Amino acid sequence: MYGMQGKFTAHPGKRDDFIQILLRAADLVGQLPTCHLYTVSEDRADENGILIVEIWDDKPAHDASLQDPAVRALIGEAMPLMAGAPTSVEFNVVGGYGIKD
Repeated sequence: MYGMQGKFTAHPGKRDDFIQILLRAADLVGQLPTCHLYTVSEDRADENGILIVEIWDDKPAHDASLQDPAVRALIGEAMPLMAGAPTSVEFNVVGGYGIKD
């Protein structure tokens, strides 16, 4: 399985709005059989920081989700709220609690 952890930084005062968009994205991709996990979290060390963790069957499944018109629309909504480029780390999931094959 393919995983990614990302960090977004919202403009000051816009984190809650940004989070709401990401939660709508989670609802969309959560309906895809290739998505196993999509979490949205507030960064406790950064009042403007948002963390996401995604787990997919593979990287092509993740990449395909980004081409979905509804997901693209949410990306368009989120862009003005973003203060700078996001950072991310990709990883291969090897197991653990909560991961279903």
